[in-house]
Amino acid sequence: MEKNLYGINYIELDEESVINSLMPEIQTPPFGYEKKLIIVKHSGLFKKETKAKVSGLKELRETLENYLKENQKQMQEGVVLVFSEDSVDKLNITKTVEAVGGTICQFAEQKPFEIEKKLIAICGVYKVQVESGAMKALIDISGTNMQSLINEVRKLIEYTGEGGTITKESVYALAIKTLDSNIFDLTDSIGQKNIKKALDILNELLYQKEAIQKILITLYNHLKKVYIVKIAEKYKKDPAVFLNLKPNQTFLINKYKSQAKYFSENEIRKVLDDMIELDTNYKIGLIDVNIGTETLLASLAK
Repeated sequence: MEKNLYGINYIELDEESVINSLMPEIQTPPFGYEKKLIIVKHSGLFKKETKAKVSGLKELRETLENYLKENQKQMQEGVVLVFSEDSVDKLNITKTVEAVGGTICQFAEQKPFEIEKKLIAICGVYKVQVESGAMKALIDISGTNMQSLINEVRKLIEYTGEGGTITKESVYALAIKTLDSNIFDLTDSIGQKNIKKALDILNELLYQKEAIQKILITLYNHLKKVYIVKIAEKYKKDPAVFLNLKPNQTFLINKYKSQAKYFSENEIRKVLDDMIELDTNYKIGLIDVNIGTETLLASLAK
C-alpha cells in the first residue's frame, strides 16, 4: 500500500464512531490510491452481549455481513479492513469474515514461562548464559511488559559480557523495579512489622519521582486484591476469577495468598477504610499527604 493519508486512504474508527461511519467509509473509494486501510478498535460487533446491545450495533452487524457476502471482490480489491477486539464470539459474522477470505487471529497473553524462554533465547544470541531462576526473578521485579524486559536484558547482557552468566544476584542488583513490584515489597514490610523498611521503600519511590498519589492508589488497589484473596479463601472460591487476572498474571495469586496471611480480614478492611479517609482528608486540606502516608504506614506496621 502507498503512503497512508489519514482521512483519505487511512481511517480509524472506535466504538463511538463505528455505527455511523463504518459503512460509508467502506463504500467510499480511496481517491487516488489503490486501497483504503480502515482500522476499527473495540467495536463490539463480534460480541454477543454488552456492547452488542447498543442501539444500532446489531443492525450494523447484519448490514456489514450482507455487504461482505455481496461485495467480496470489491472489498478484496479496494479495502483492507482490520478489527481489533478484546474478544470475539462465535457469530454468523465471524463465519462470514472467514468465508470471504478474511482471517481471525487471537493474540494471547504470554505466560511467564514463555517469556522466560524468549529472554533466555535473546541472551543465547549474544553468547551469554542464564542462571536457573534468573529470568523468573527479572519478571518478578520488572513485570511482564516485553519492551521493558528486553531493555533490562540488554543491560544485563552488557554487564555480563560474552561468555558470562546472568545470575539472580546481578538481576537484583541491576534490574529496575516496577511500581507494582515495589508495592509488593512495601506490603511485605508492613506485614512483617518492619516500619523502617516500609518507610525506606516509600522514600525511594518518592526519590524516583513517583507521585505520592499514584503510590497511594497503587497500594490501595494492591491491598484490595489481597483482601479479595482473603475472602475467596474464606469461602473456598477461586481468587483468579474475582481478580480478573490475565493468563500471564496468574502467578501473582500465590504472592497475594502469602501476603494475605499477614493480616486478618478485619485488619485489611480497616486499612482500606483508613486509606480512603486519608485520601479525603488531604484533598480538603486537613492533612499533608506525605505525612499522612508515613503515619498510615507506621500505624500499619505496629
